[in-house]
Amino acid sequence: MTVLVLLGAPGAGKGTQAALLAEELGIPNIATGDLFRAAVRDGSAIGLEARRFMERGQLVPDDITIRMLLGRFDQPDAKAGAILDGFPRNGAQAKALDDALAERGEAVDLAPLIEVDSEEIFRRMSGRWLCRDAGHVYNETSNPPAVEGVCDIDGSPLYQREDDKPETVRARLHLQLASLQEVIDHYASTGILRRVKGQQPIDDVFRDLLVVVQDGAASSDA
Repeated sequence: MTVLVLLGAPGAGKGTQAALLAEELGIPNIATGDLFRAAVRDGSAIGLEARRFMERGQLVPDDITIRMLLGRFDQPDAKAGAILDGFPRNGAQAKALDDALAERGEAVDLAPLIEVDSEEIFRRMSGRWLCRDAGHVYNETSNPPAVEGVCDIDGSPLYQREDDKPETVRARLHLQLASLQEVIDHYASTGILRRVKGQQPIDDVFRDLLVVVQDGAASSDA
């Protein structure tokens, strides 16, 4: 079983690349948010545990999250491995995941990091606008509307959510990048961190990610 932890700041393109890797490698892309929602929807015992915290607007405790992940690893489509997107989020979670996998005789095999500098991340996150009628998404740098402030599709005005406003984004990034650095340091210390340049076209990022994953697989087989 191959376990990959895909790392990157918000806006670095992790979701896009995780989906591409999953398709190429034939293993599932596991996002903890999706796991929580599925478990709550299905009414499983662990889903009911998680639901109590989610309904109070609290973070689901690490032990519940990790038990949910381990259960997902046991499903048939994850027999060959899985890609984790969004977990672990801090150093303590990374250590807890290592310990839980070690009890099963398994480990995180590789932690590819999509590197994008903080100012570029800020530009990507603070440049998002939505149309009022249907929520069509635009970005000032990567996907601007043809006419400033107007949706190309339905002509409705564009607006920016409070969460996407520059001052809010910068404050949130400060906290998120500090936690991400803990995870980076953890996997660097174990020798499985691999860095990929994220400020290049999507196809090029994917190509570089695939190279480091395949090199990692070759090294583990040697």
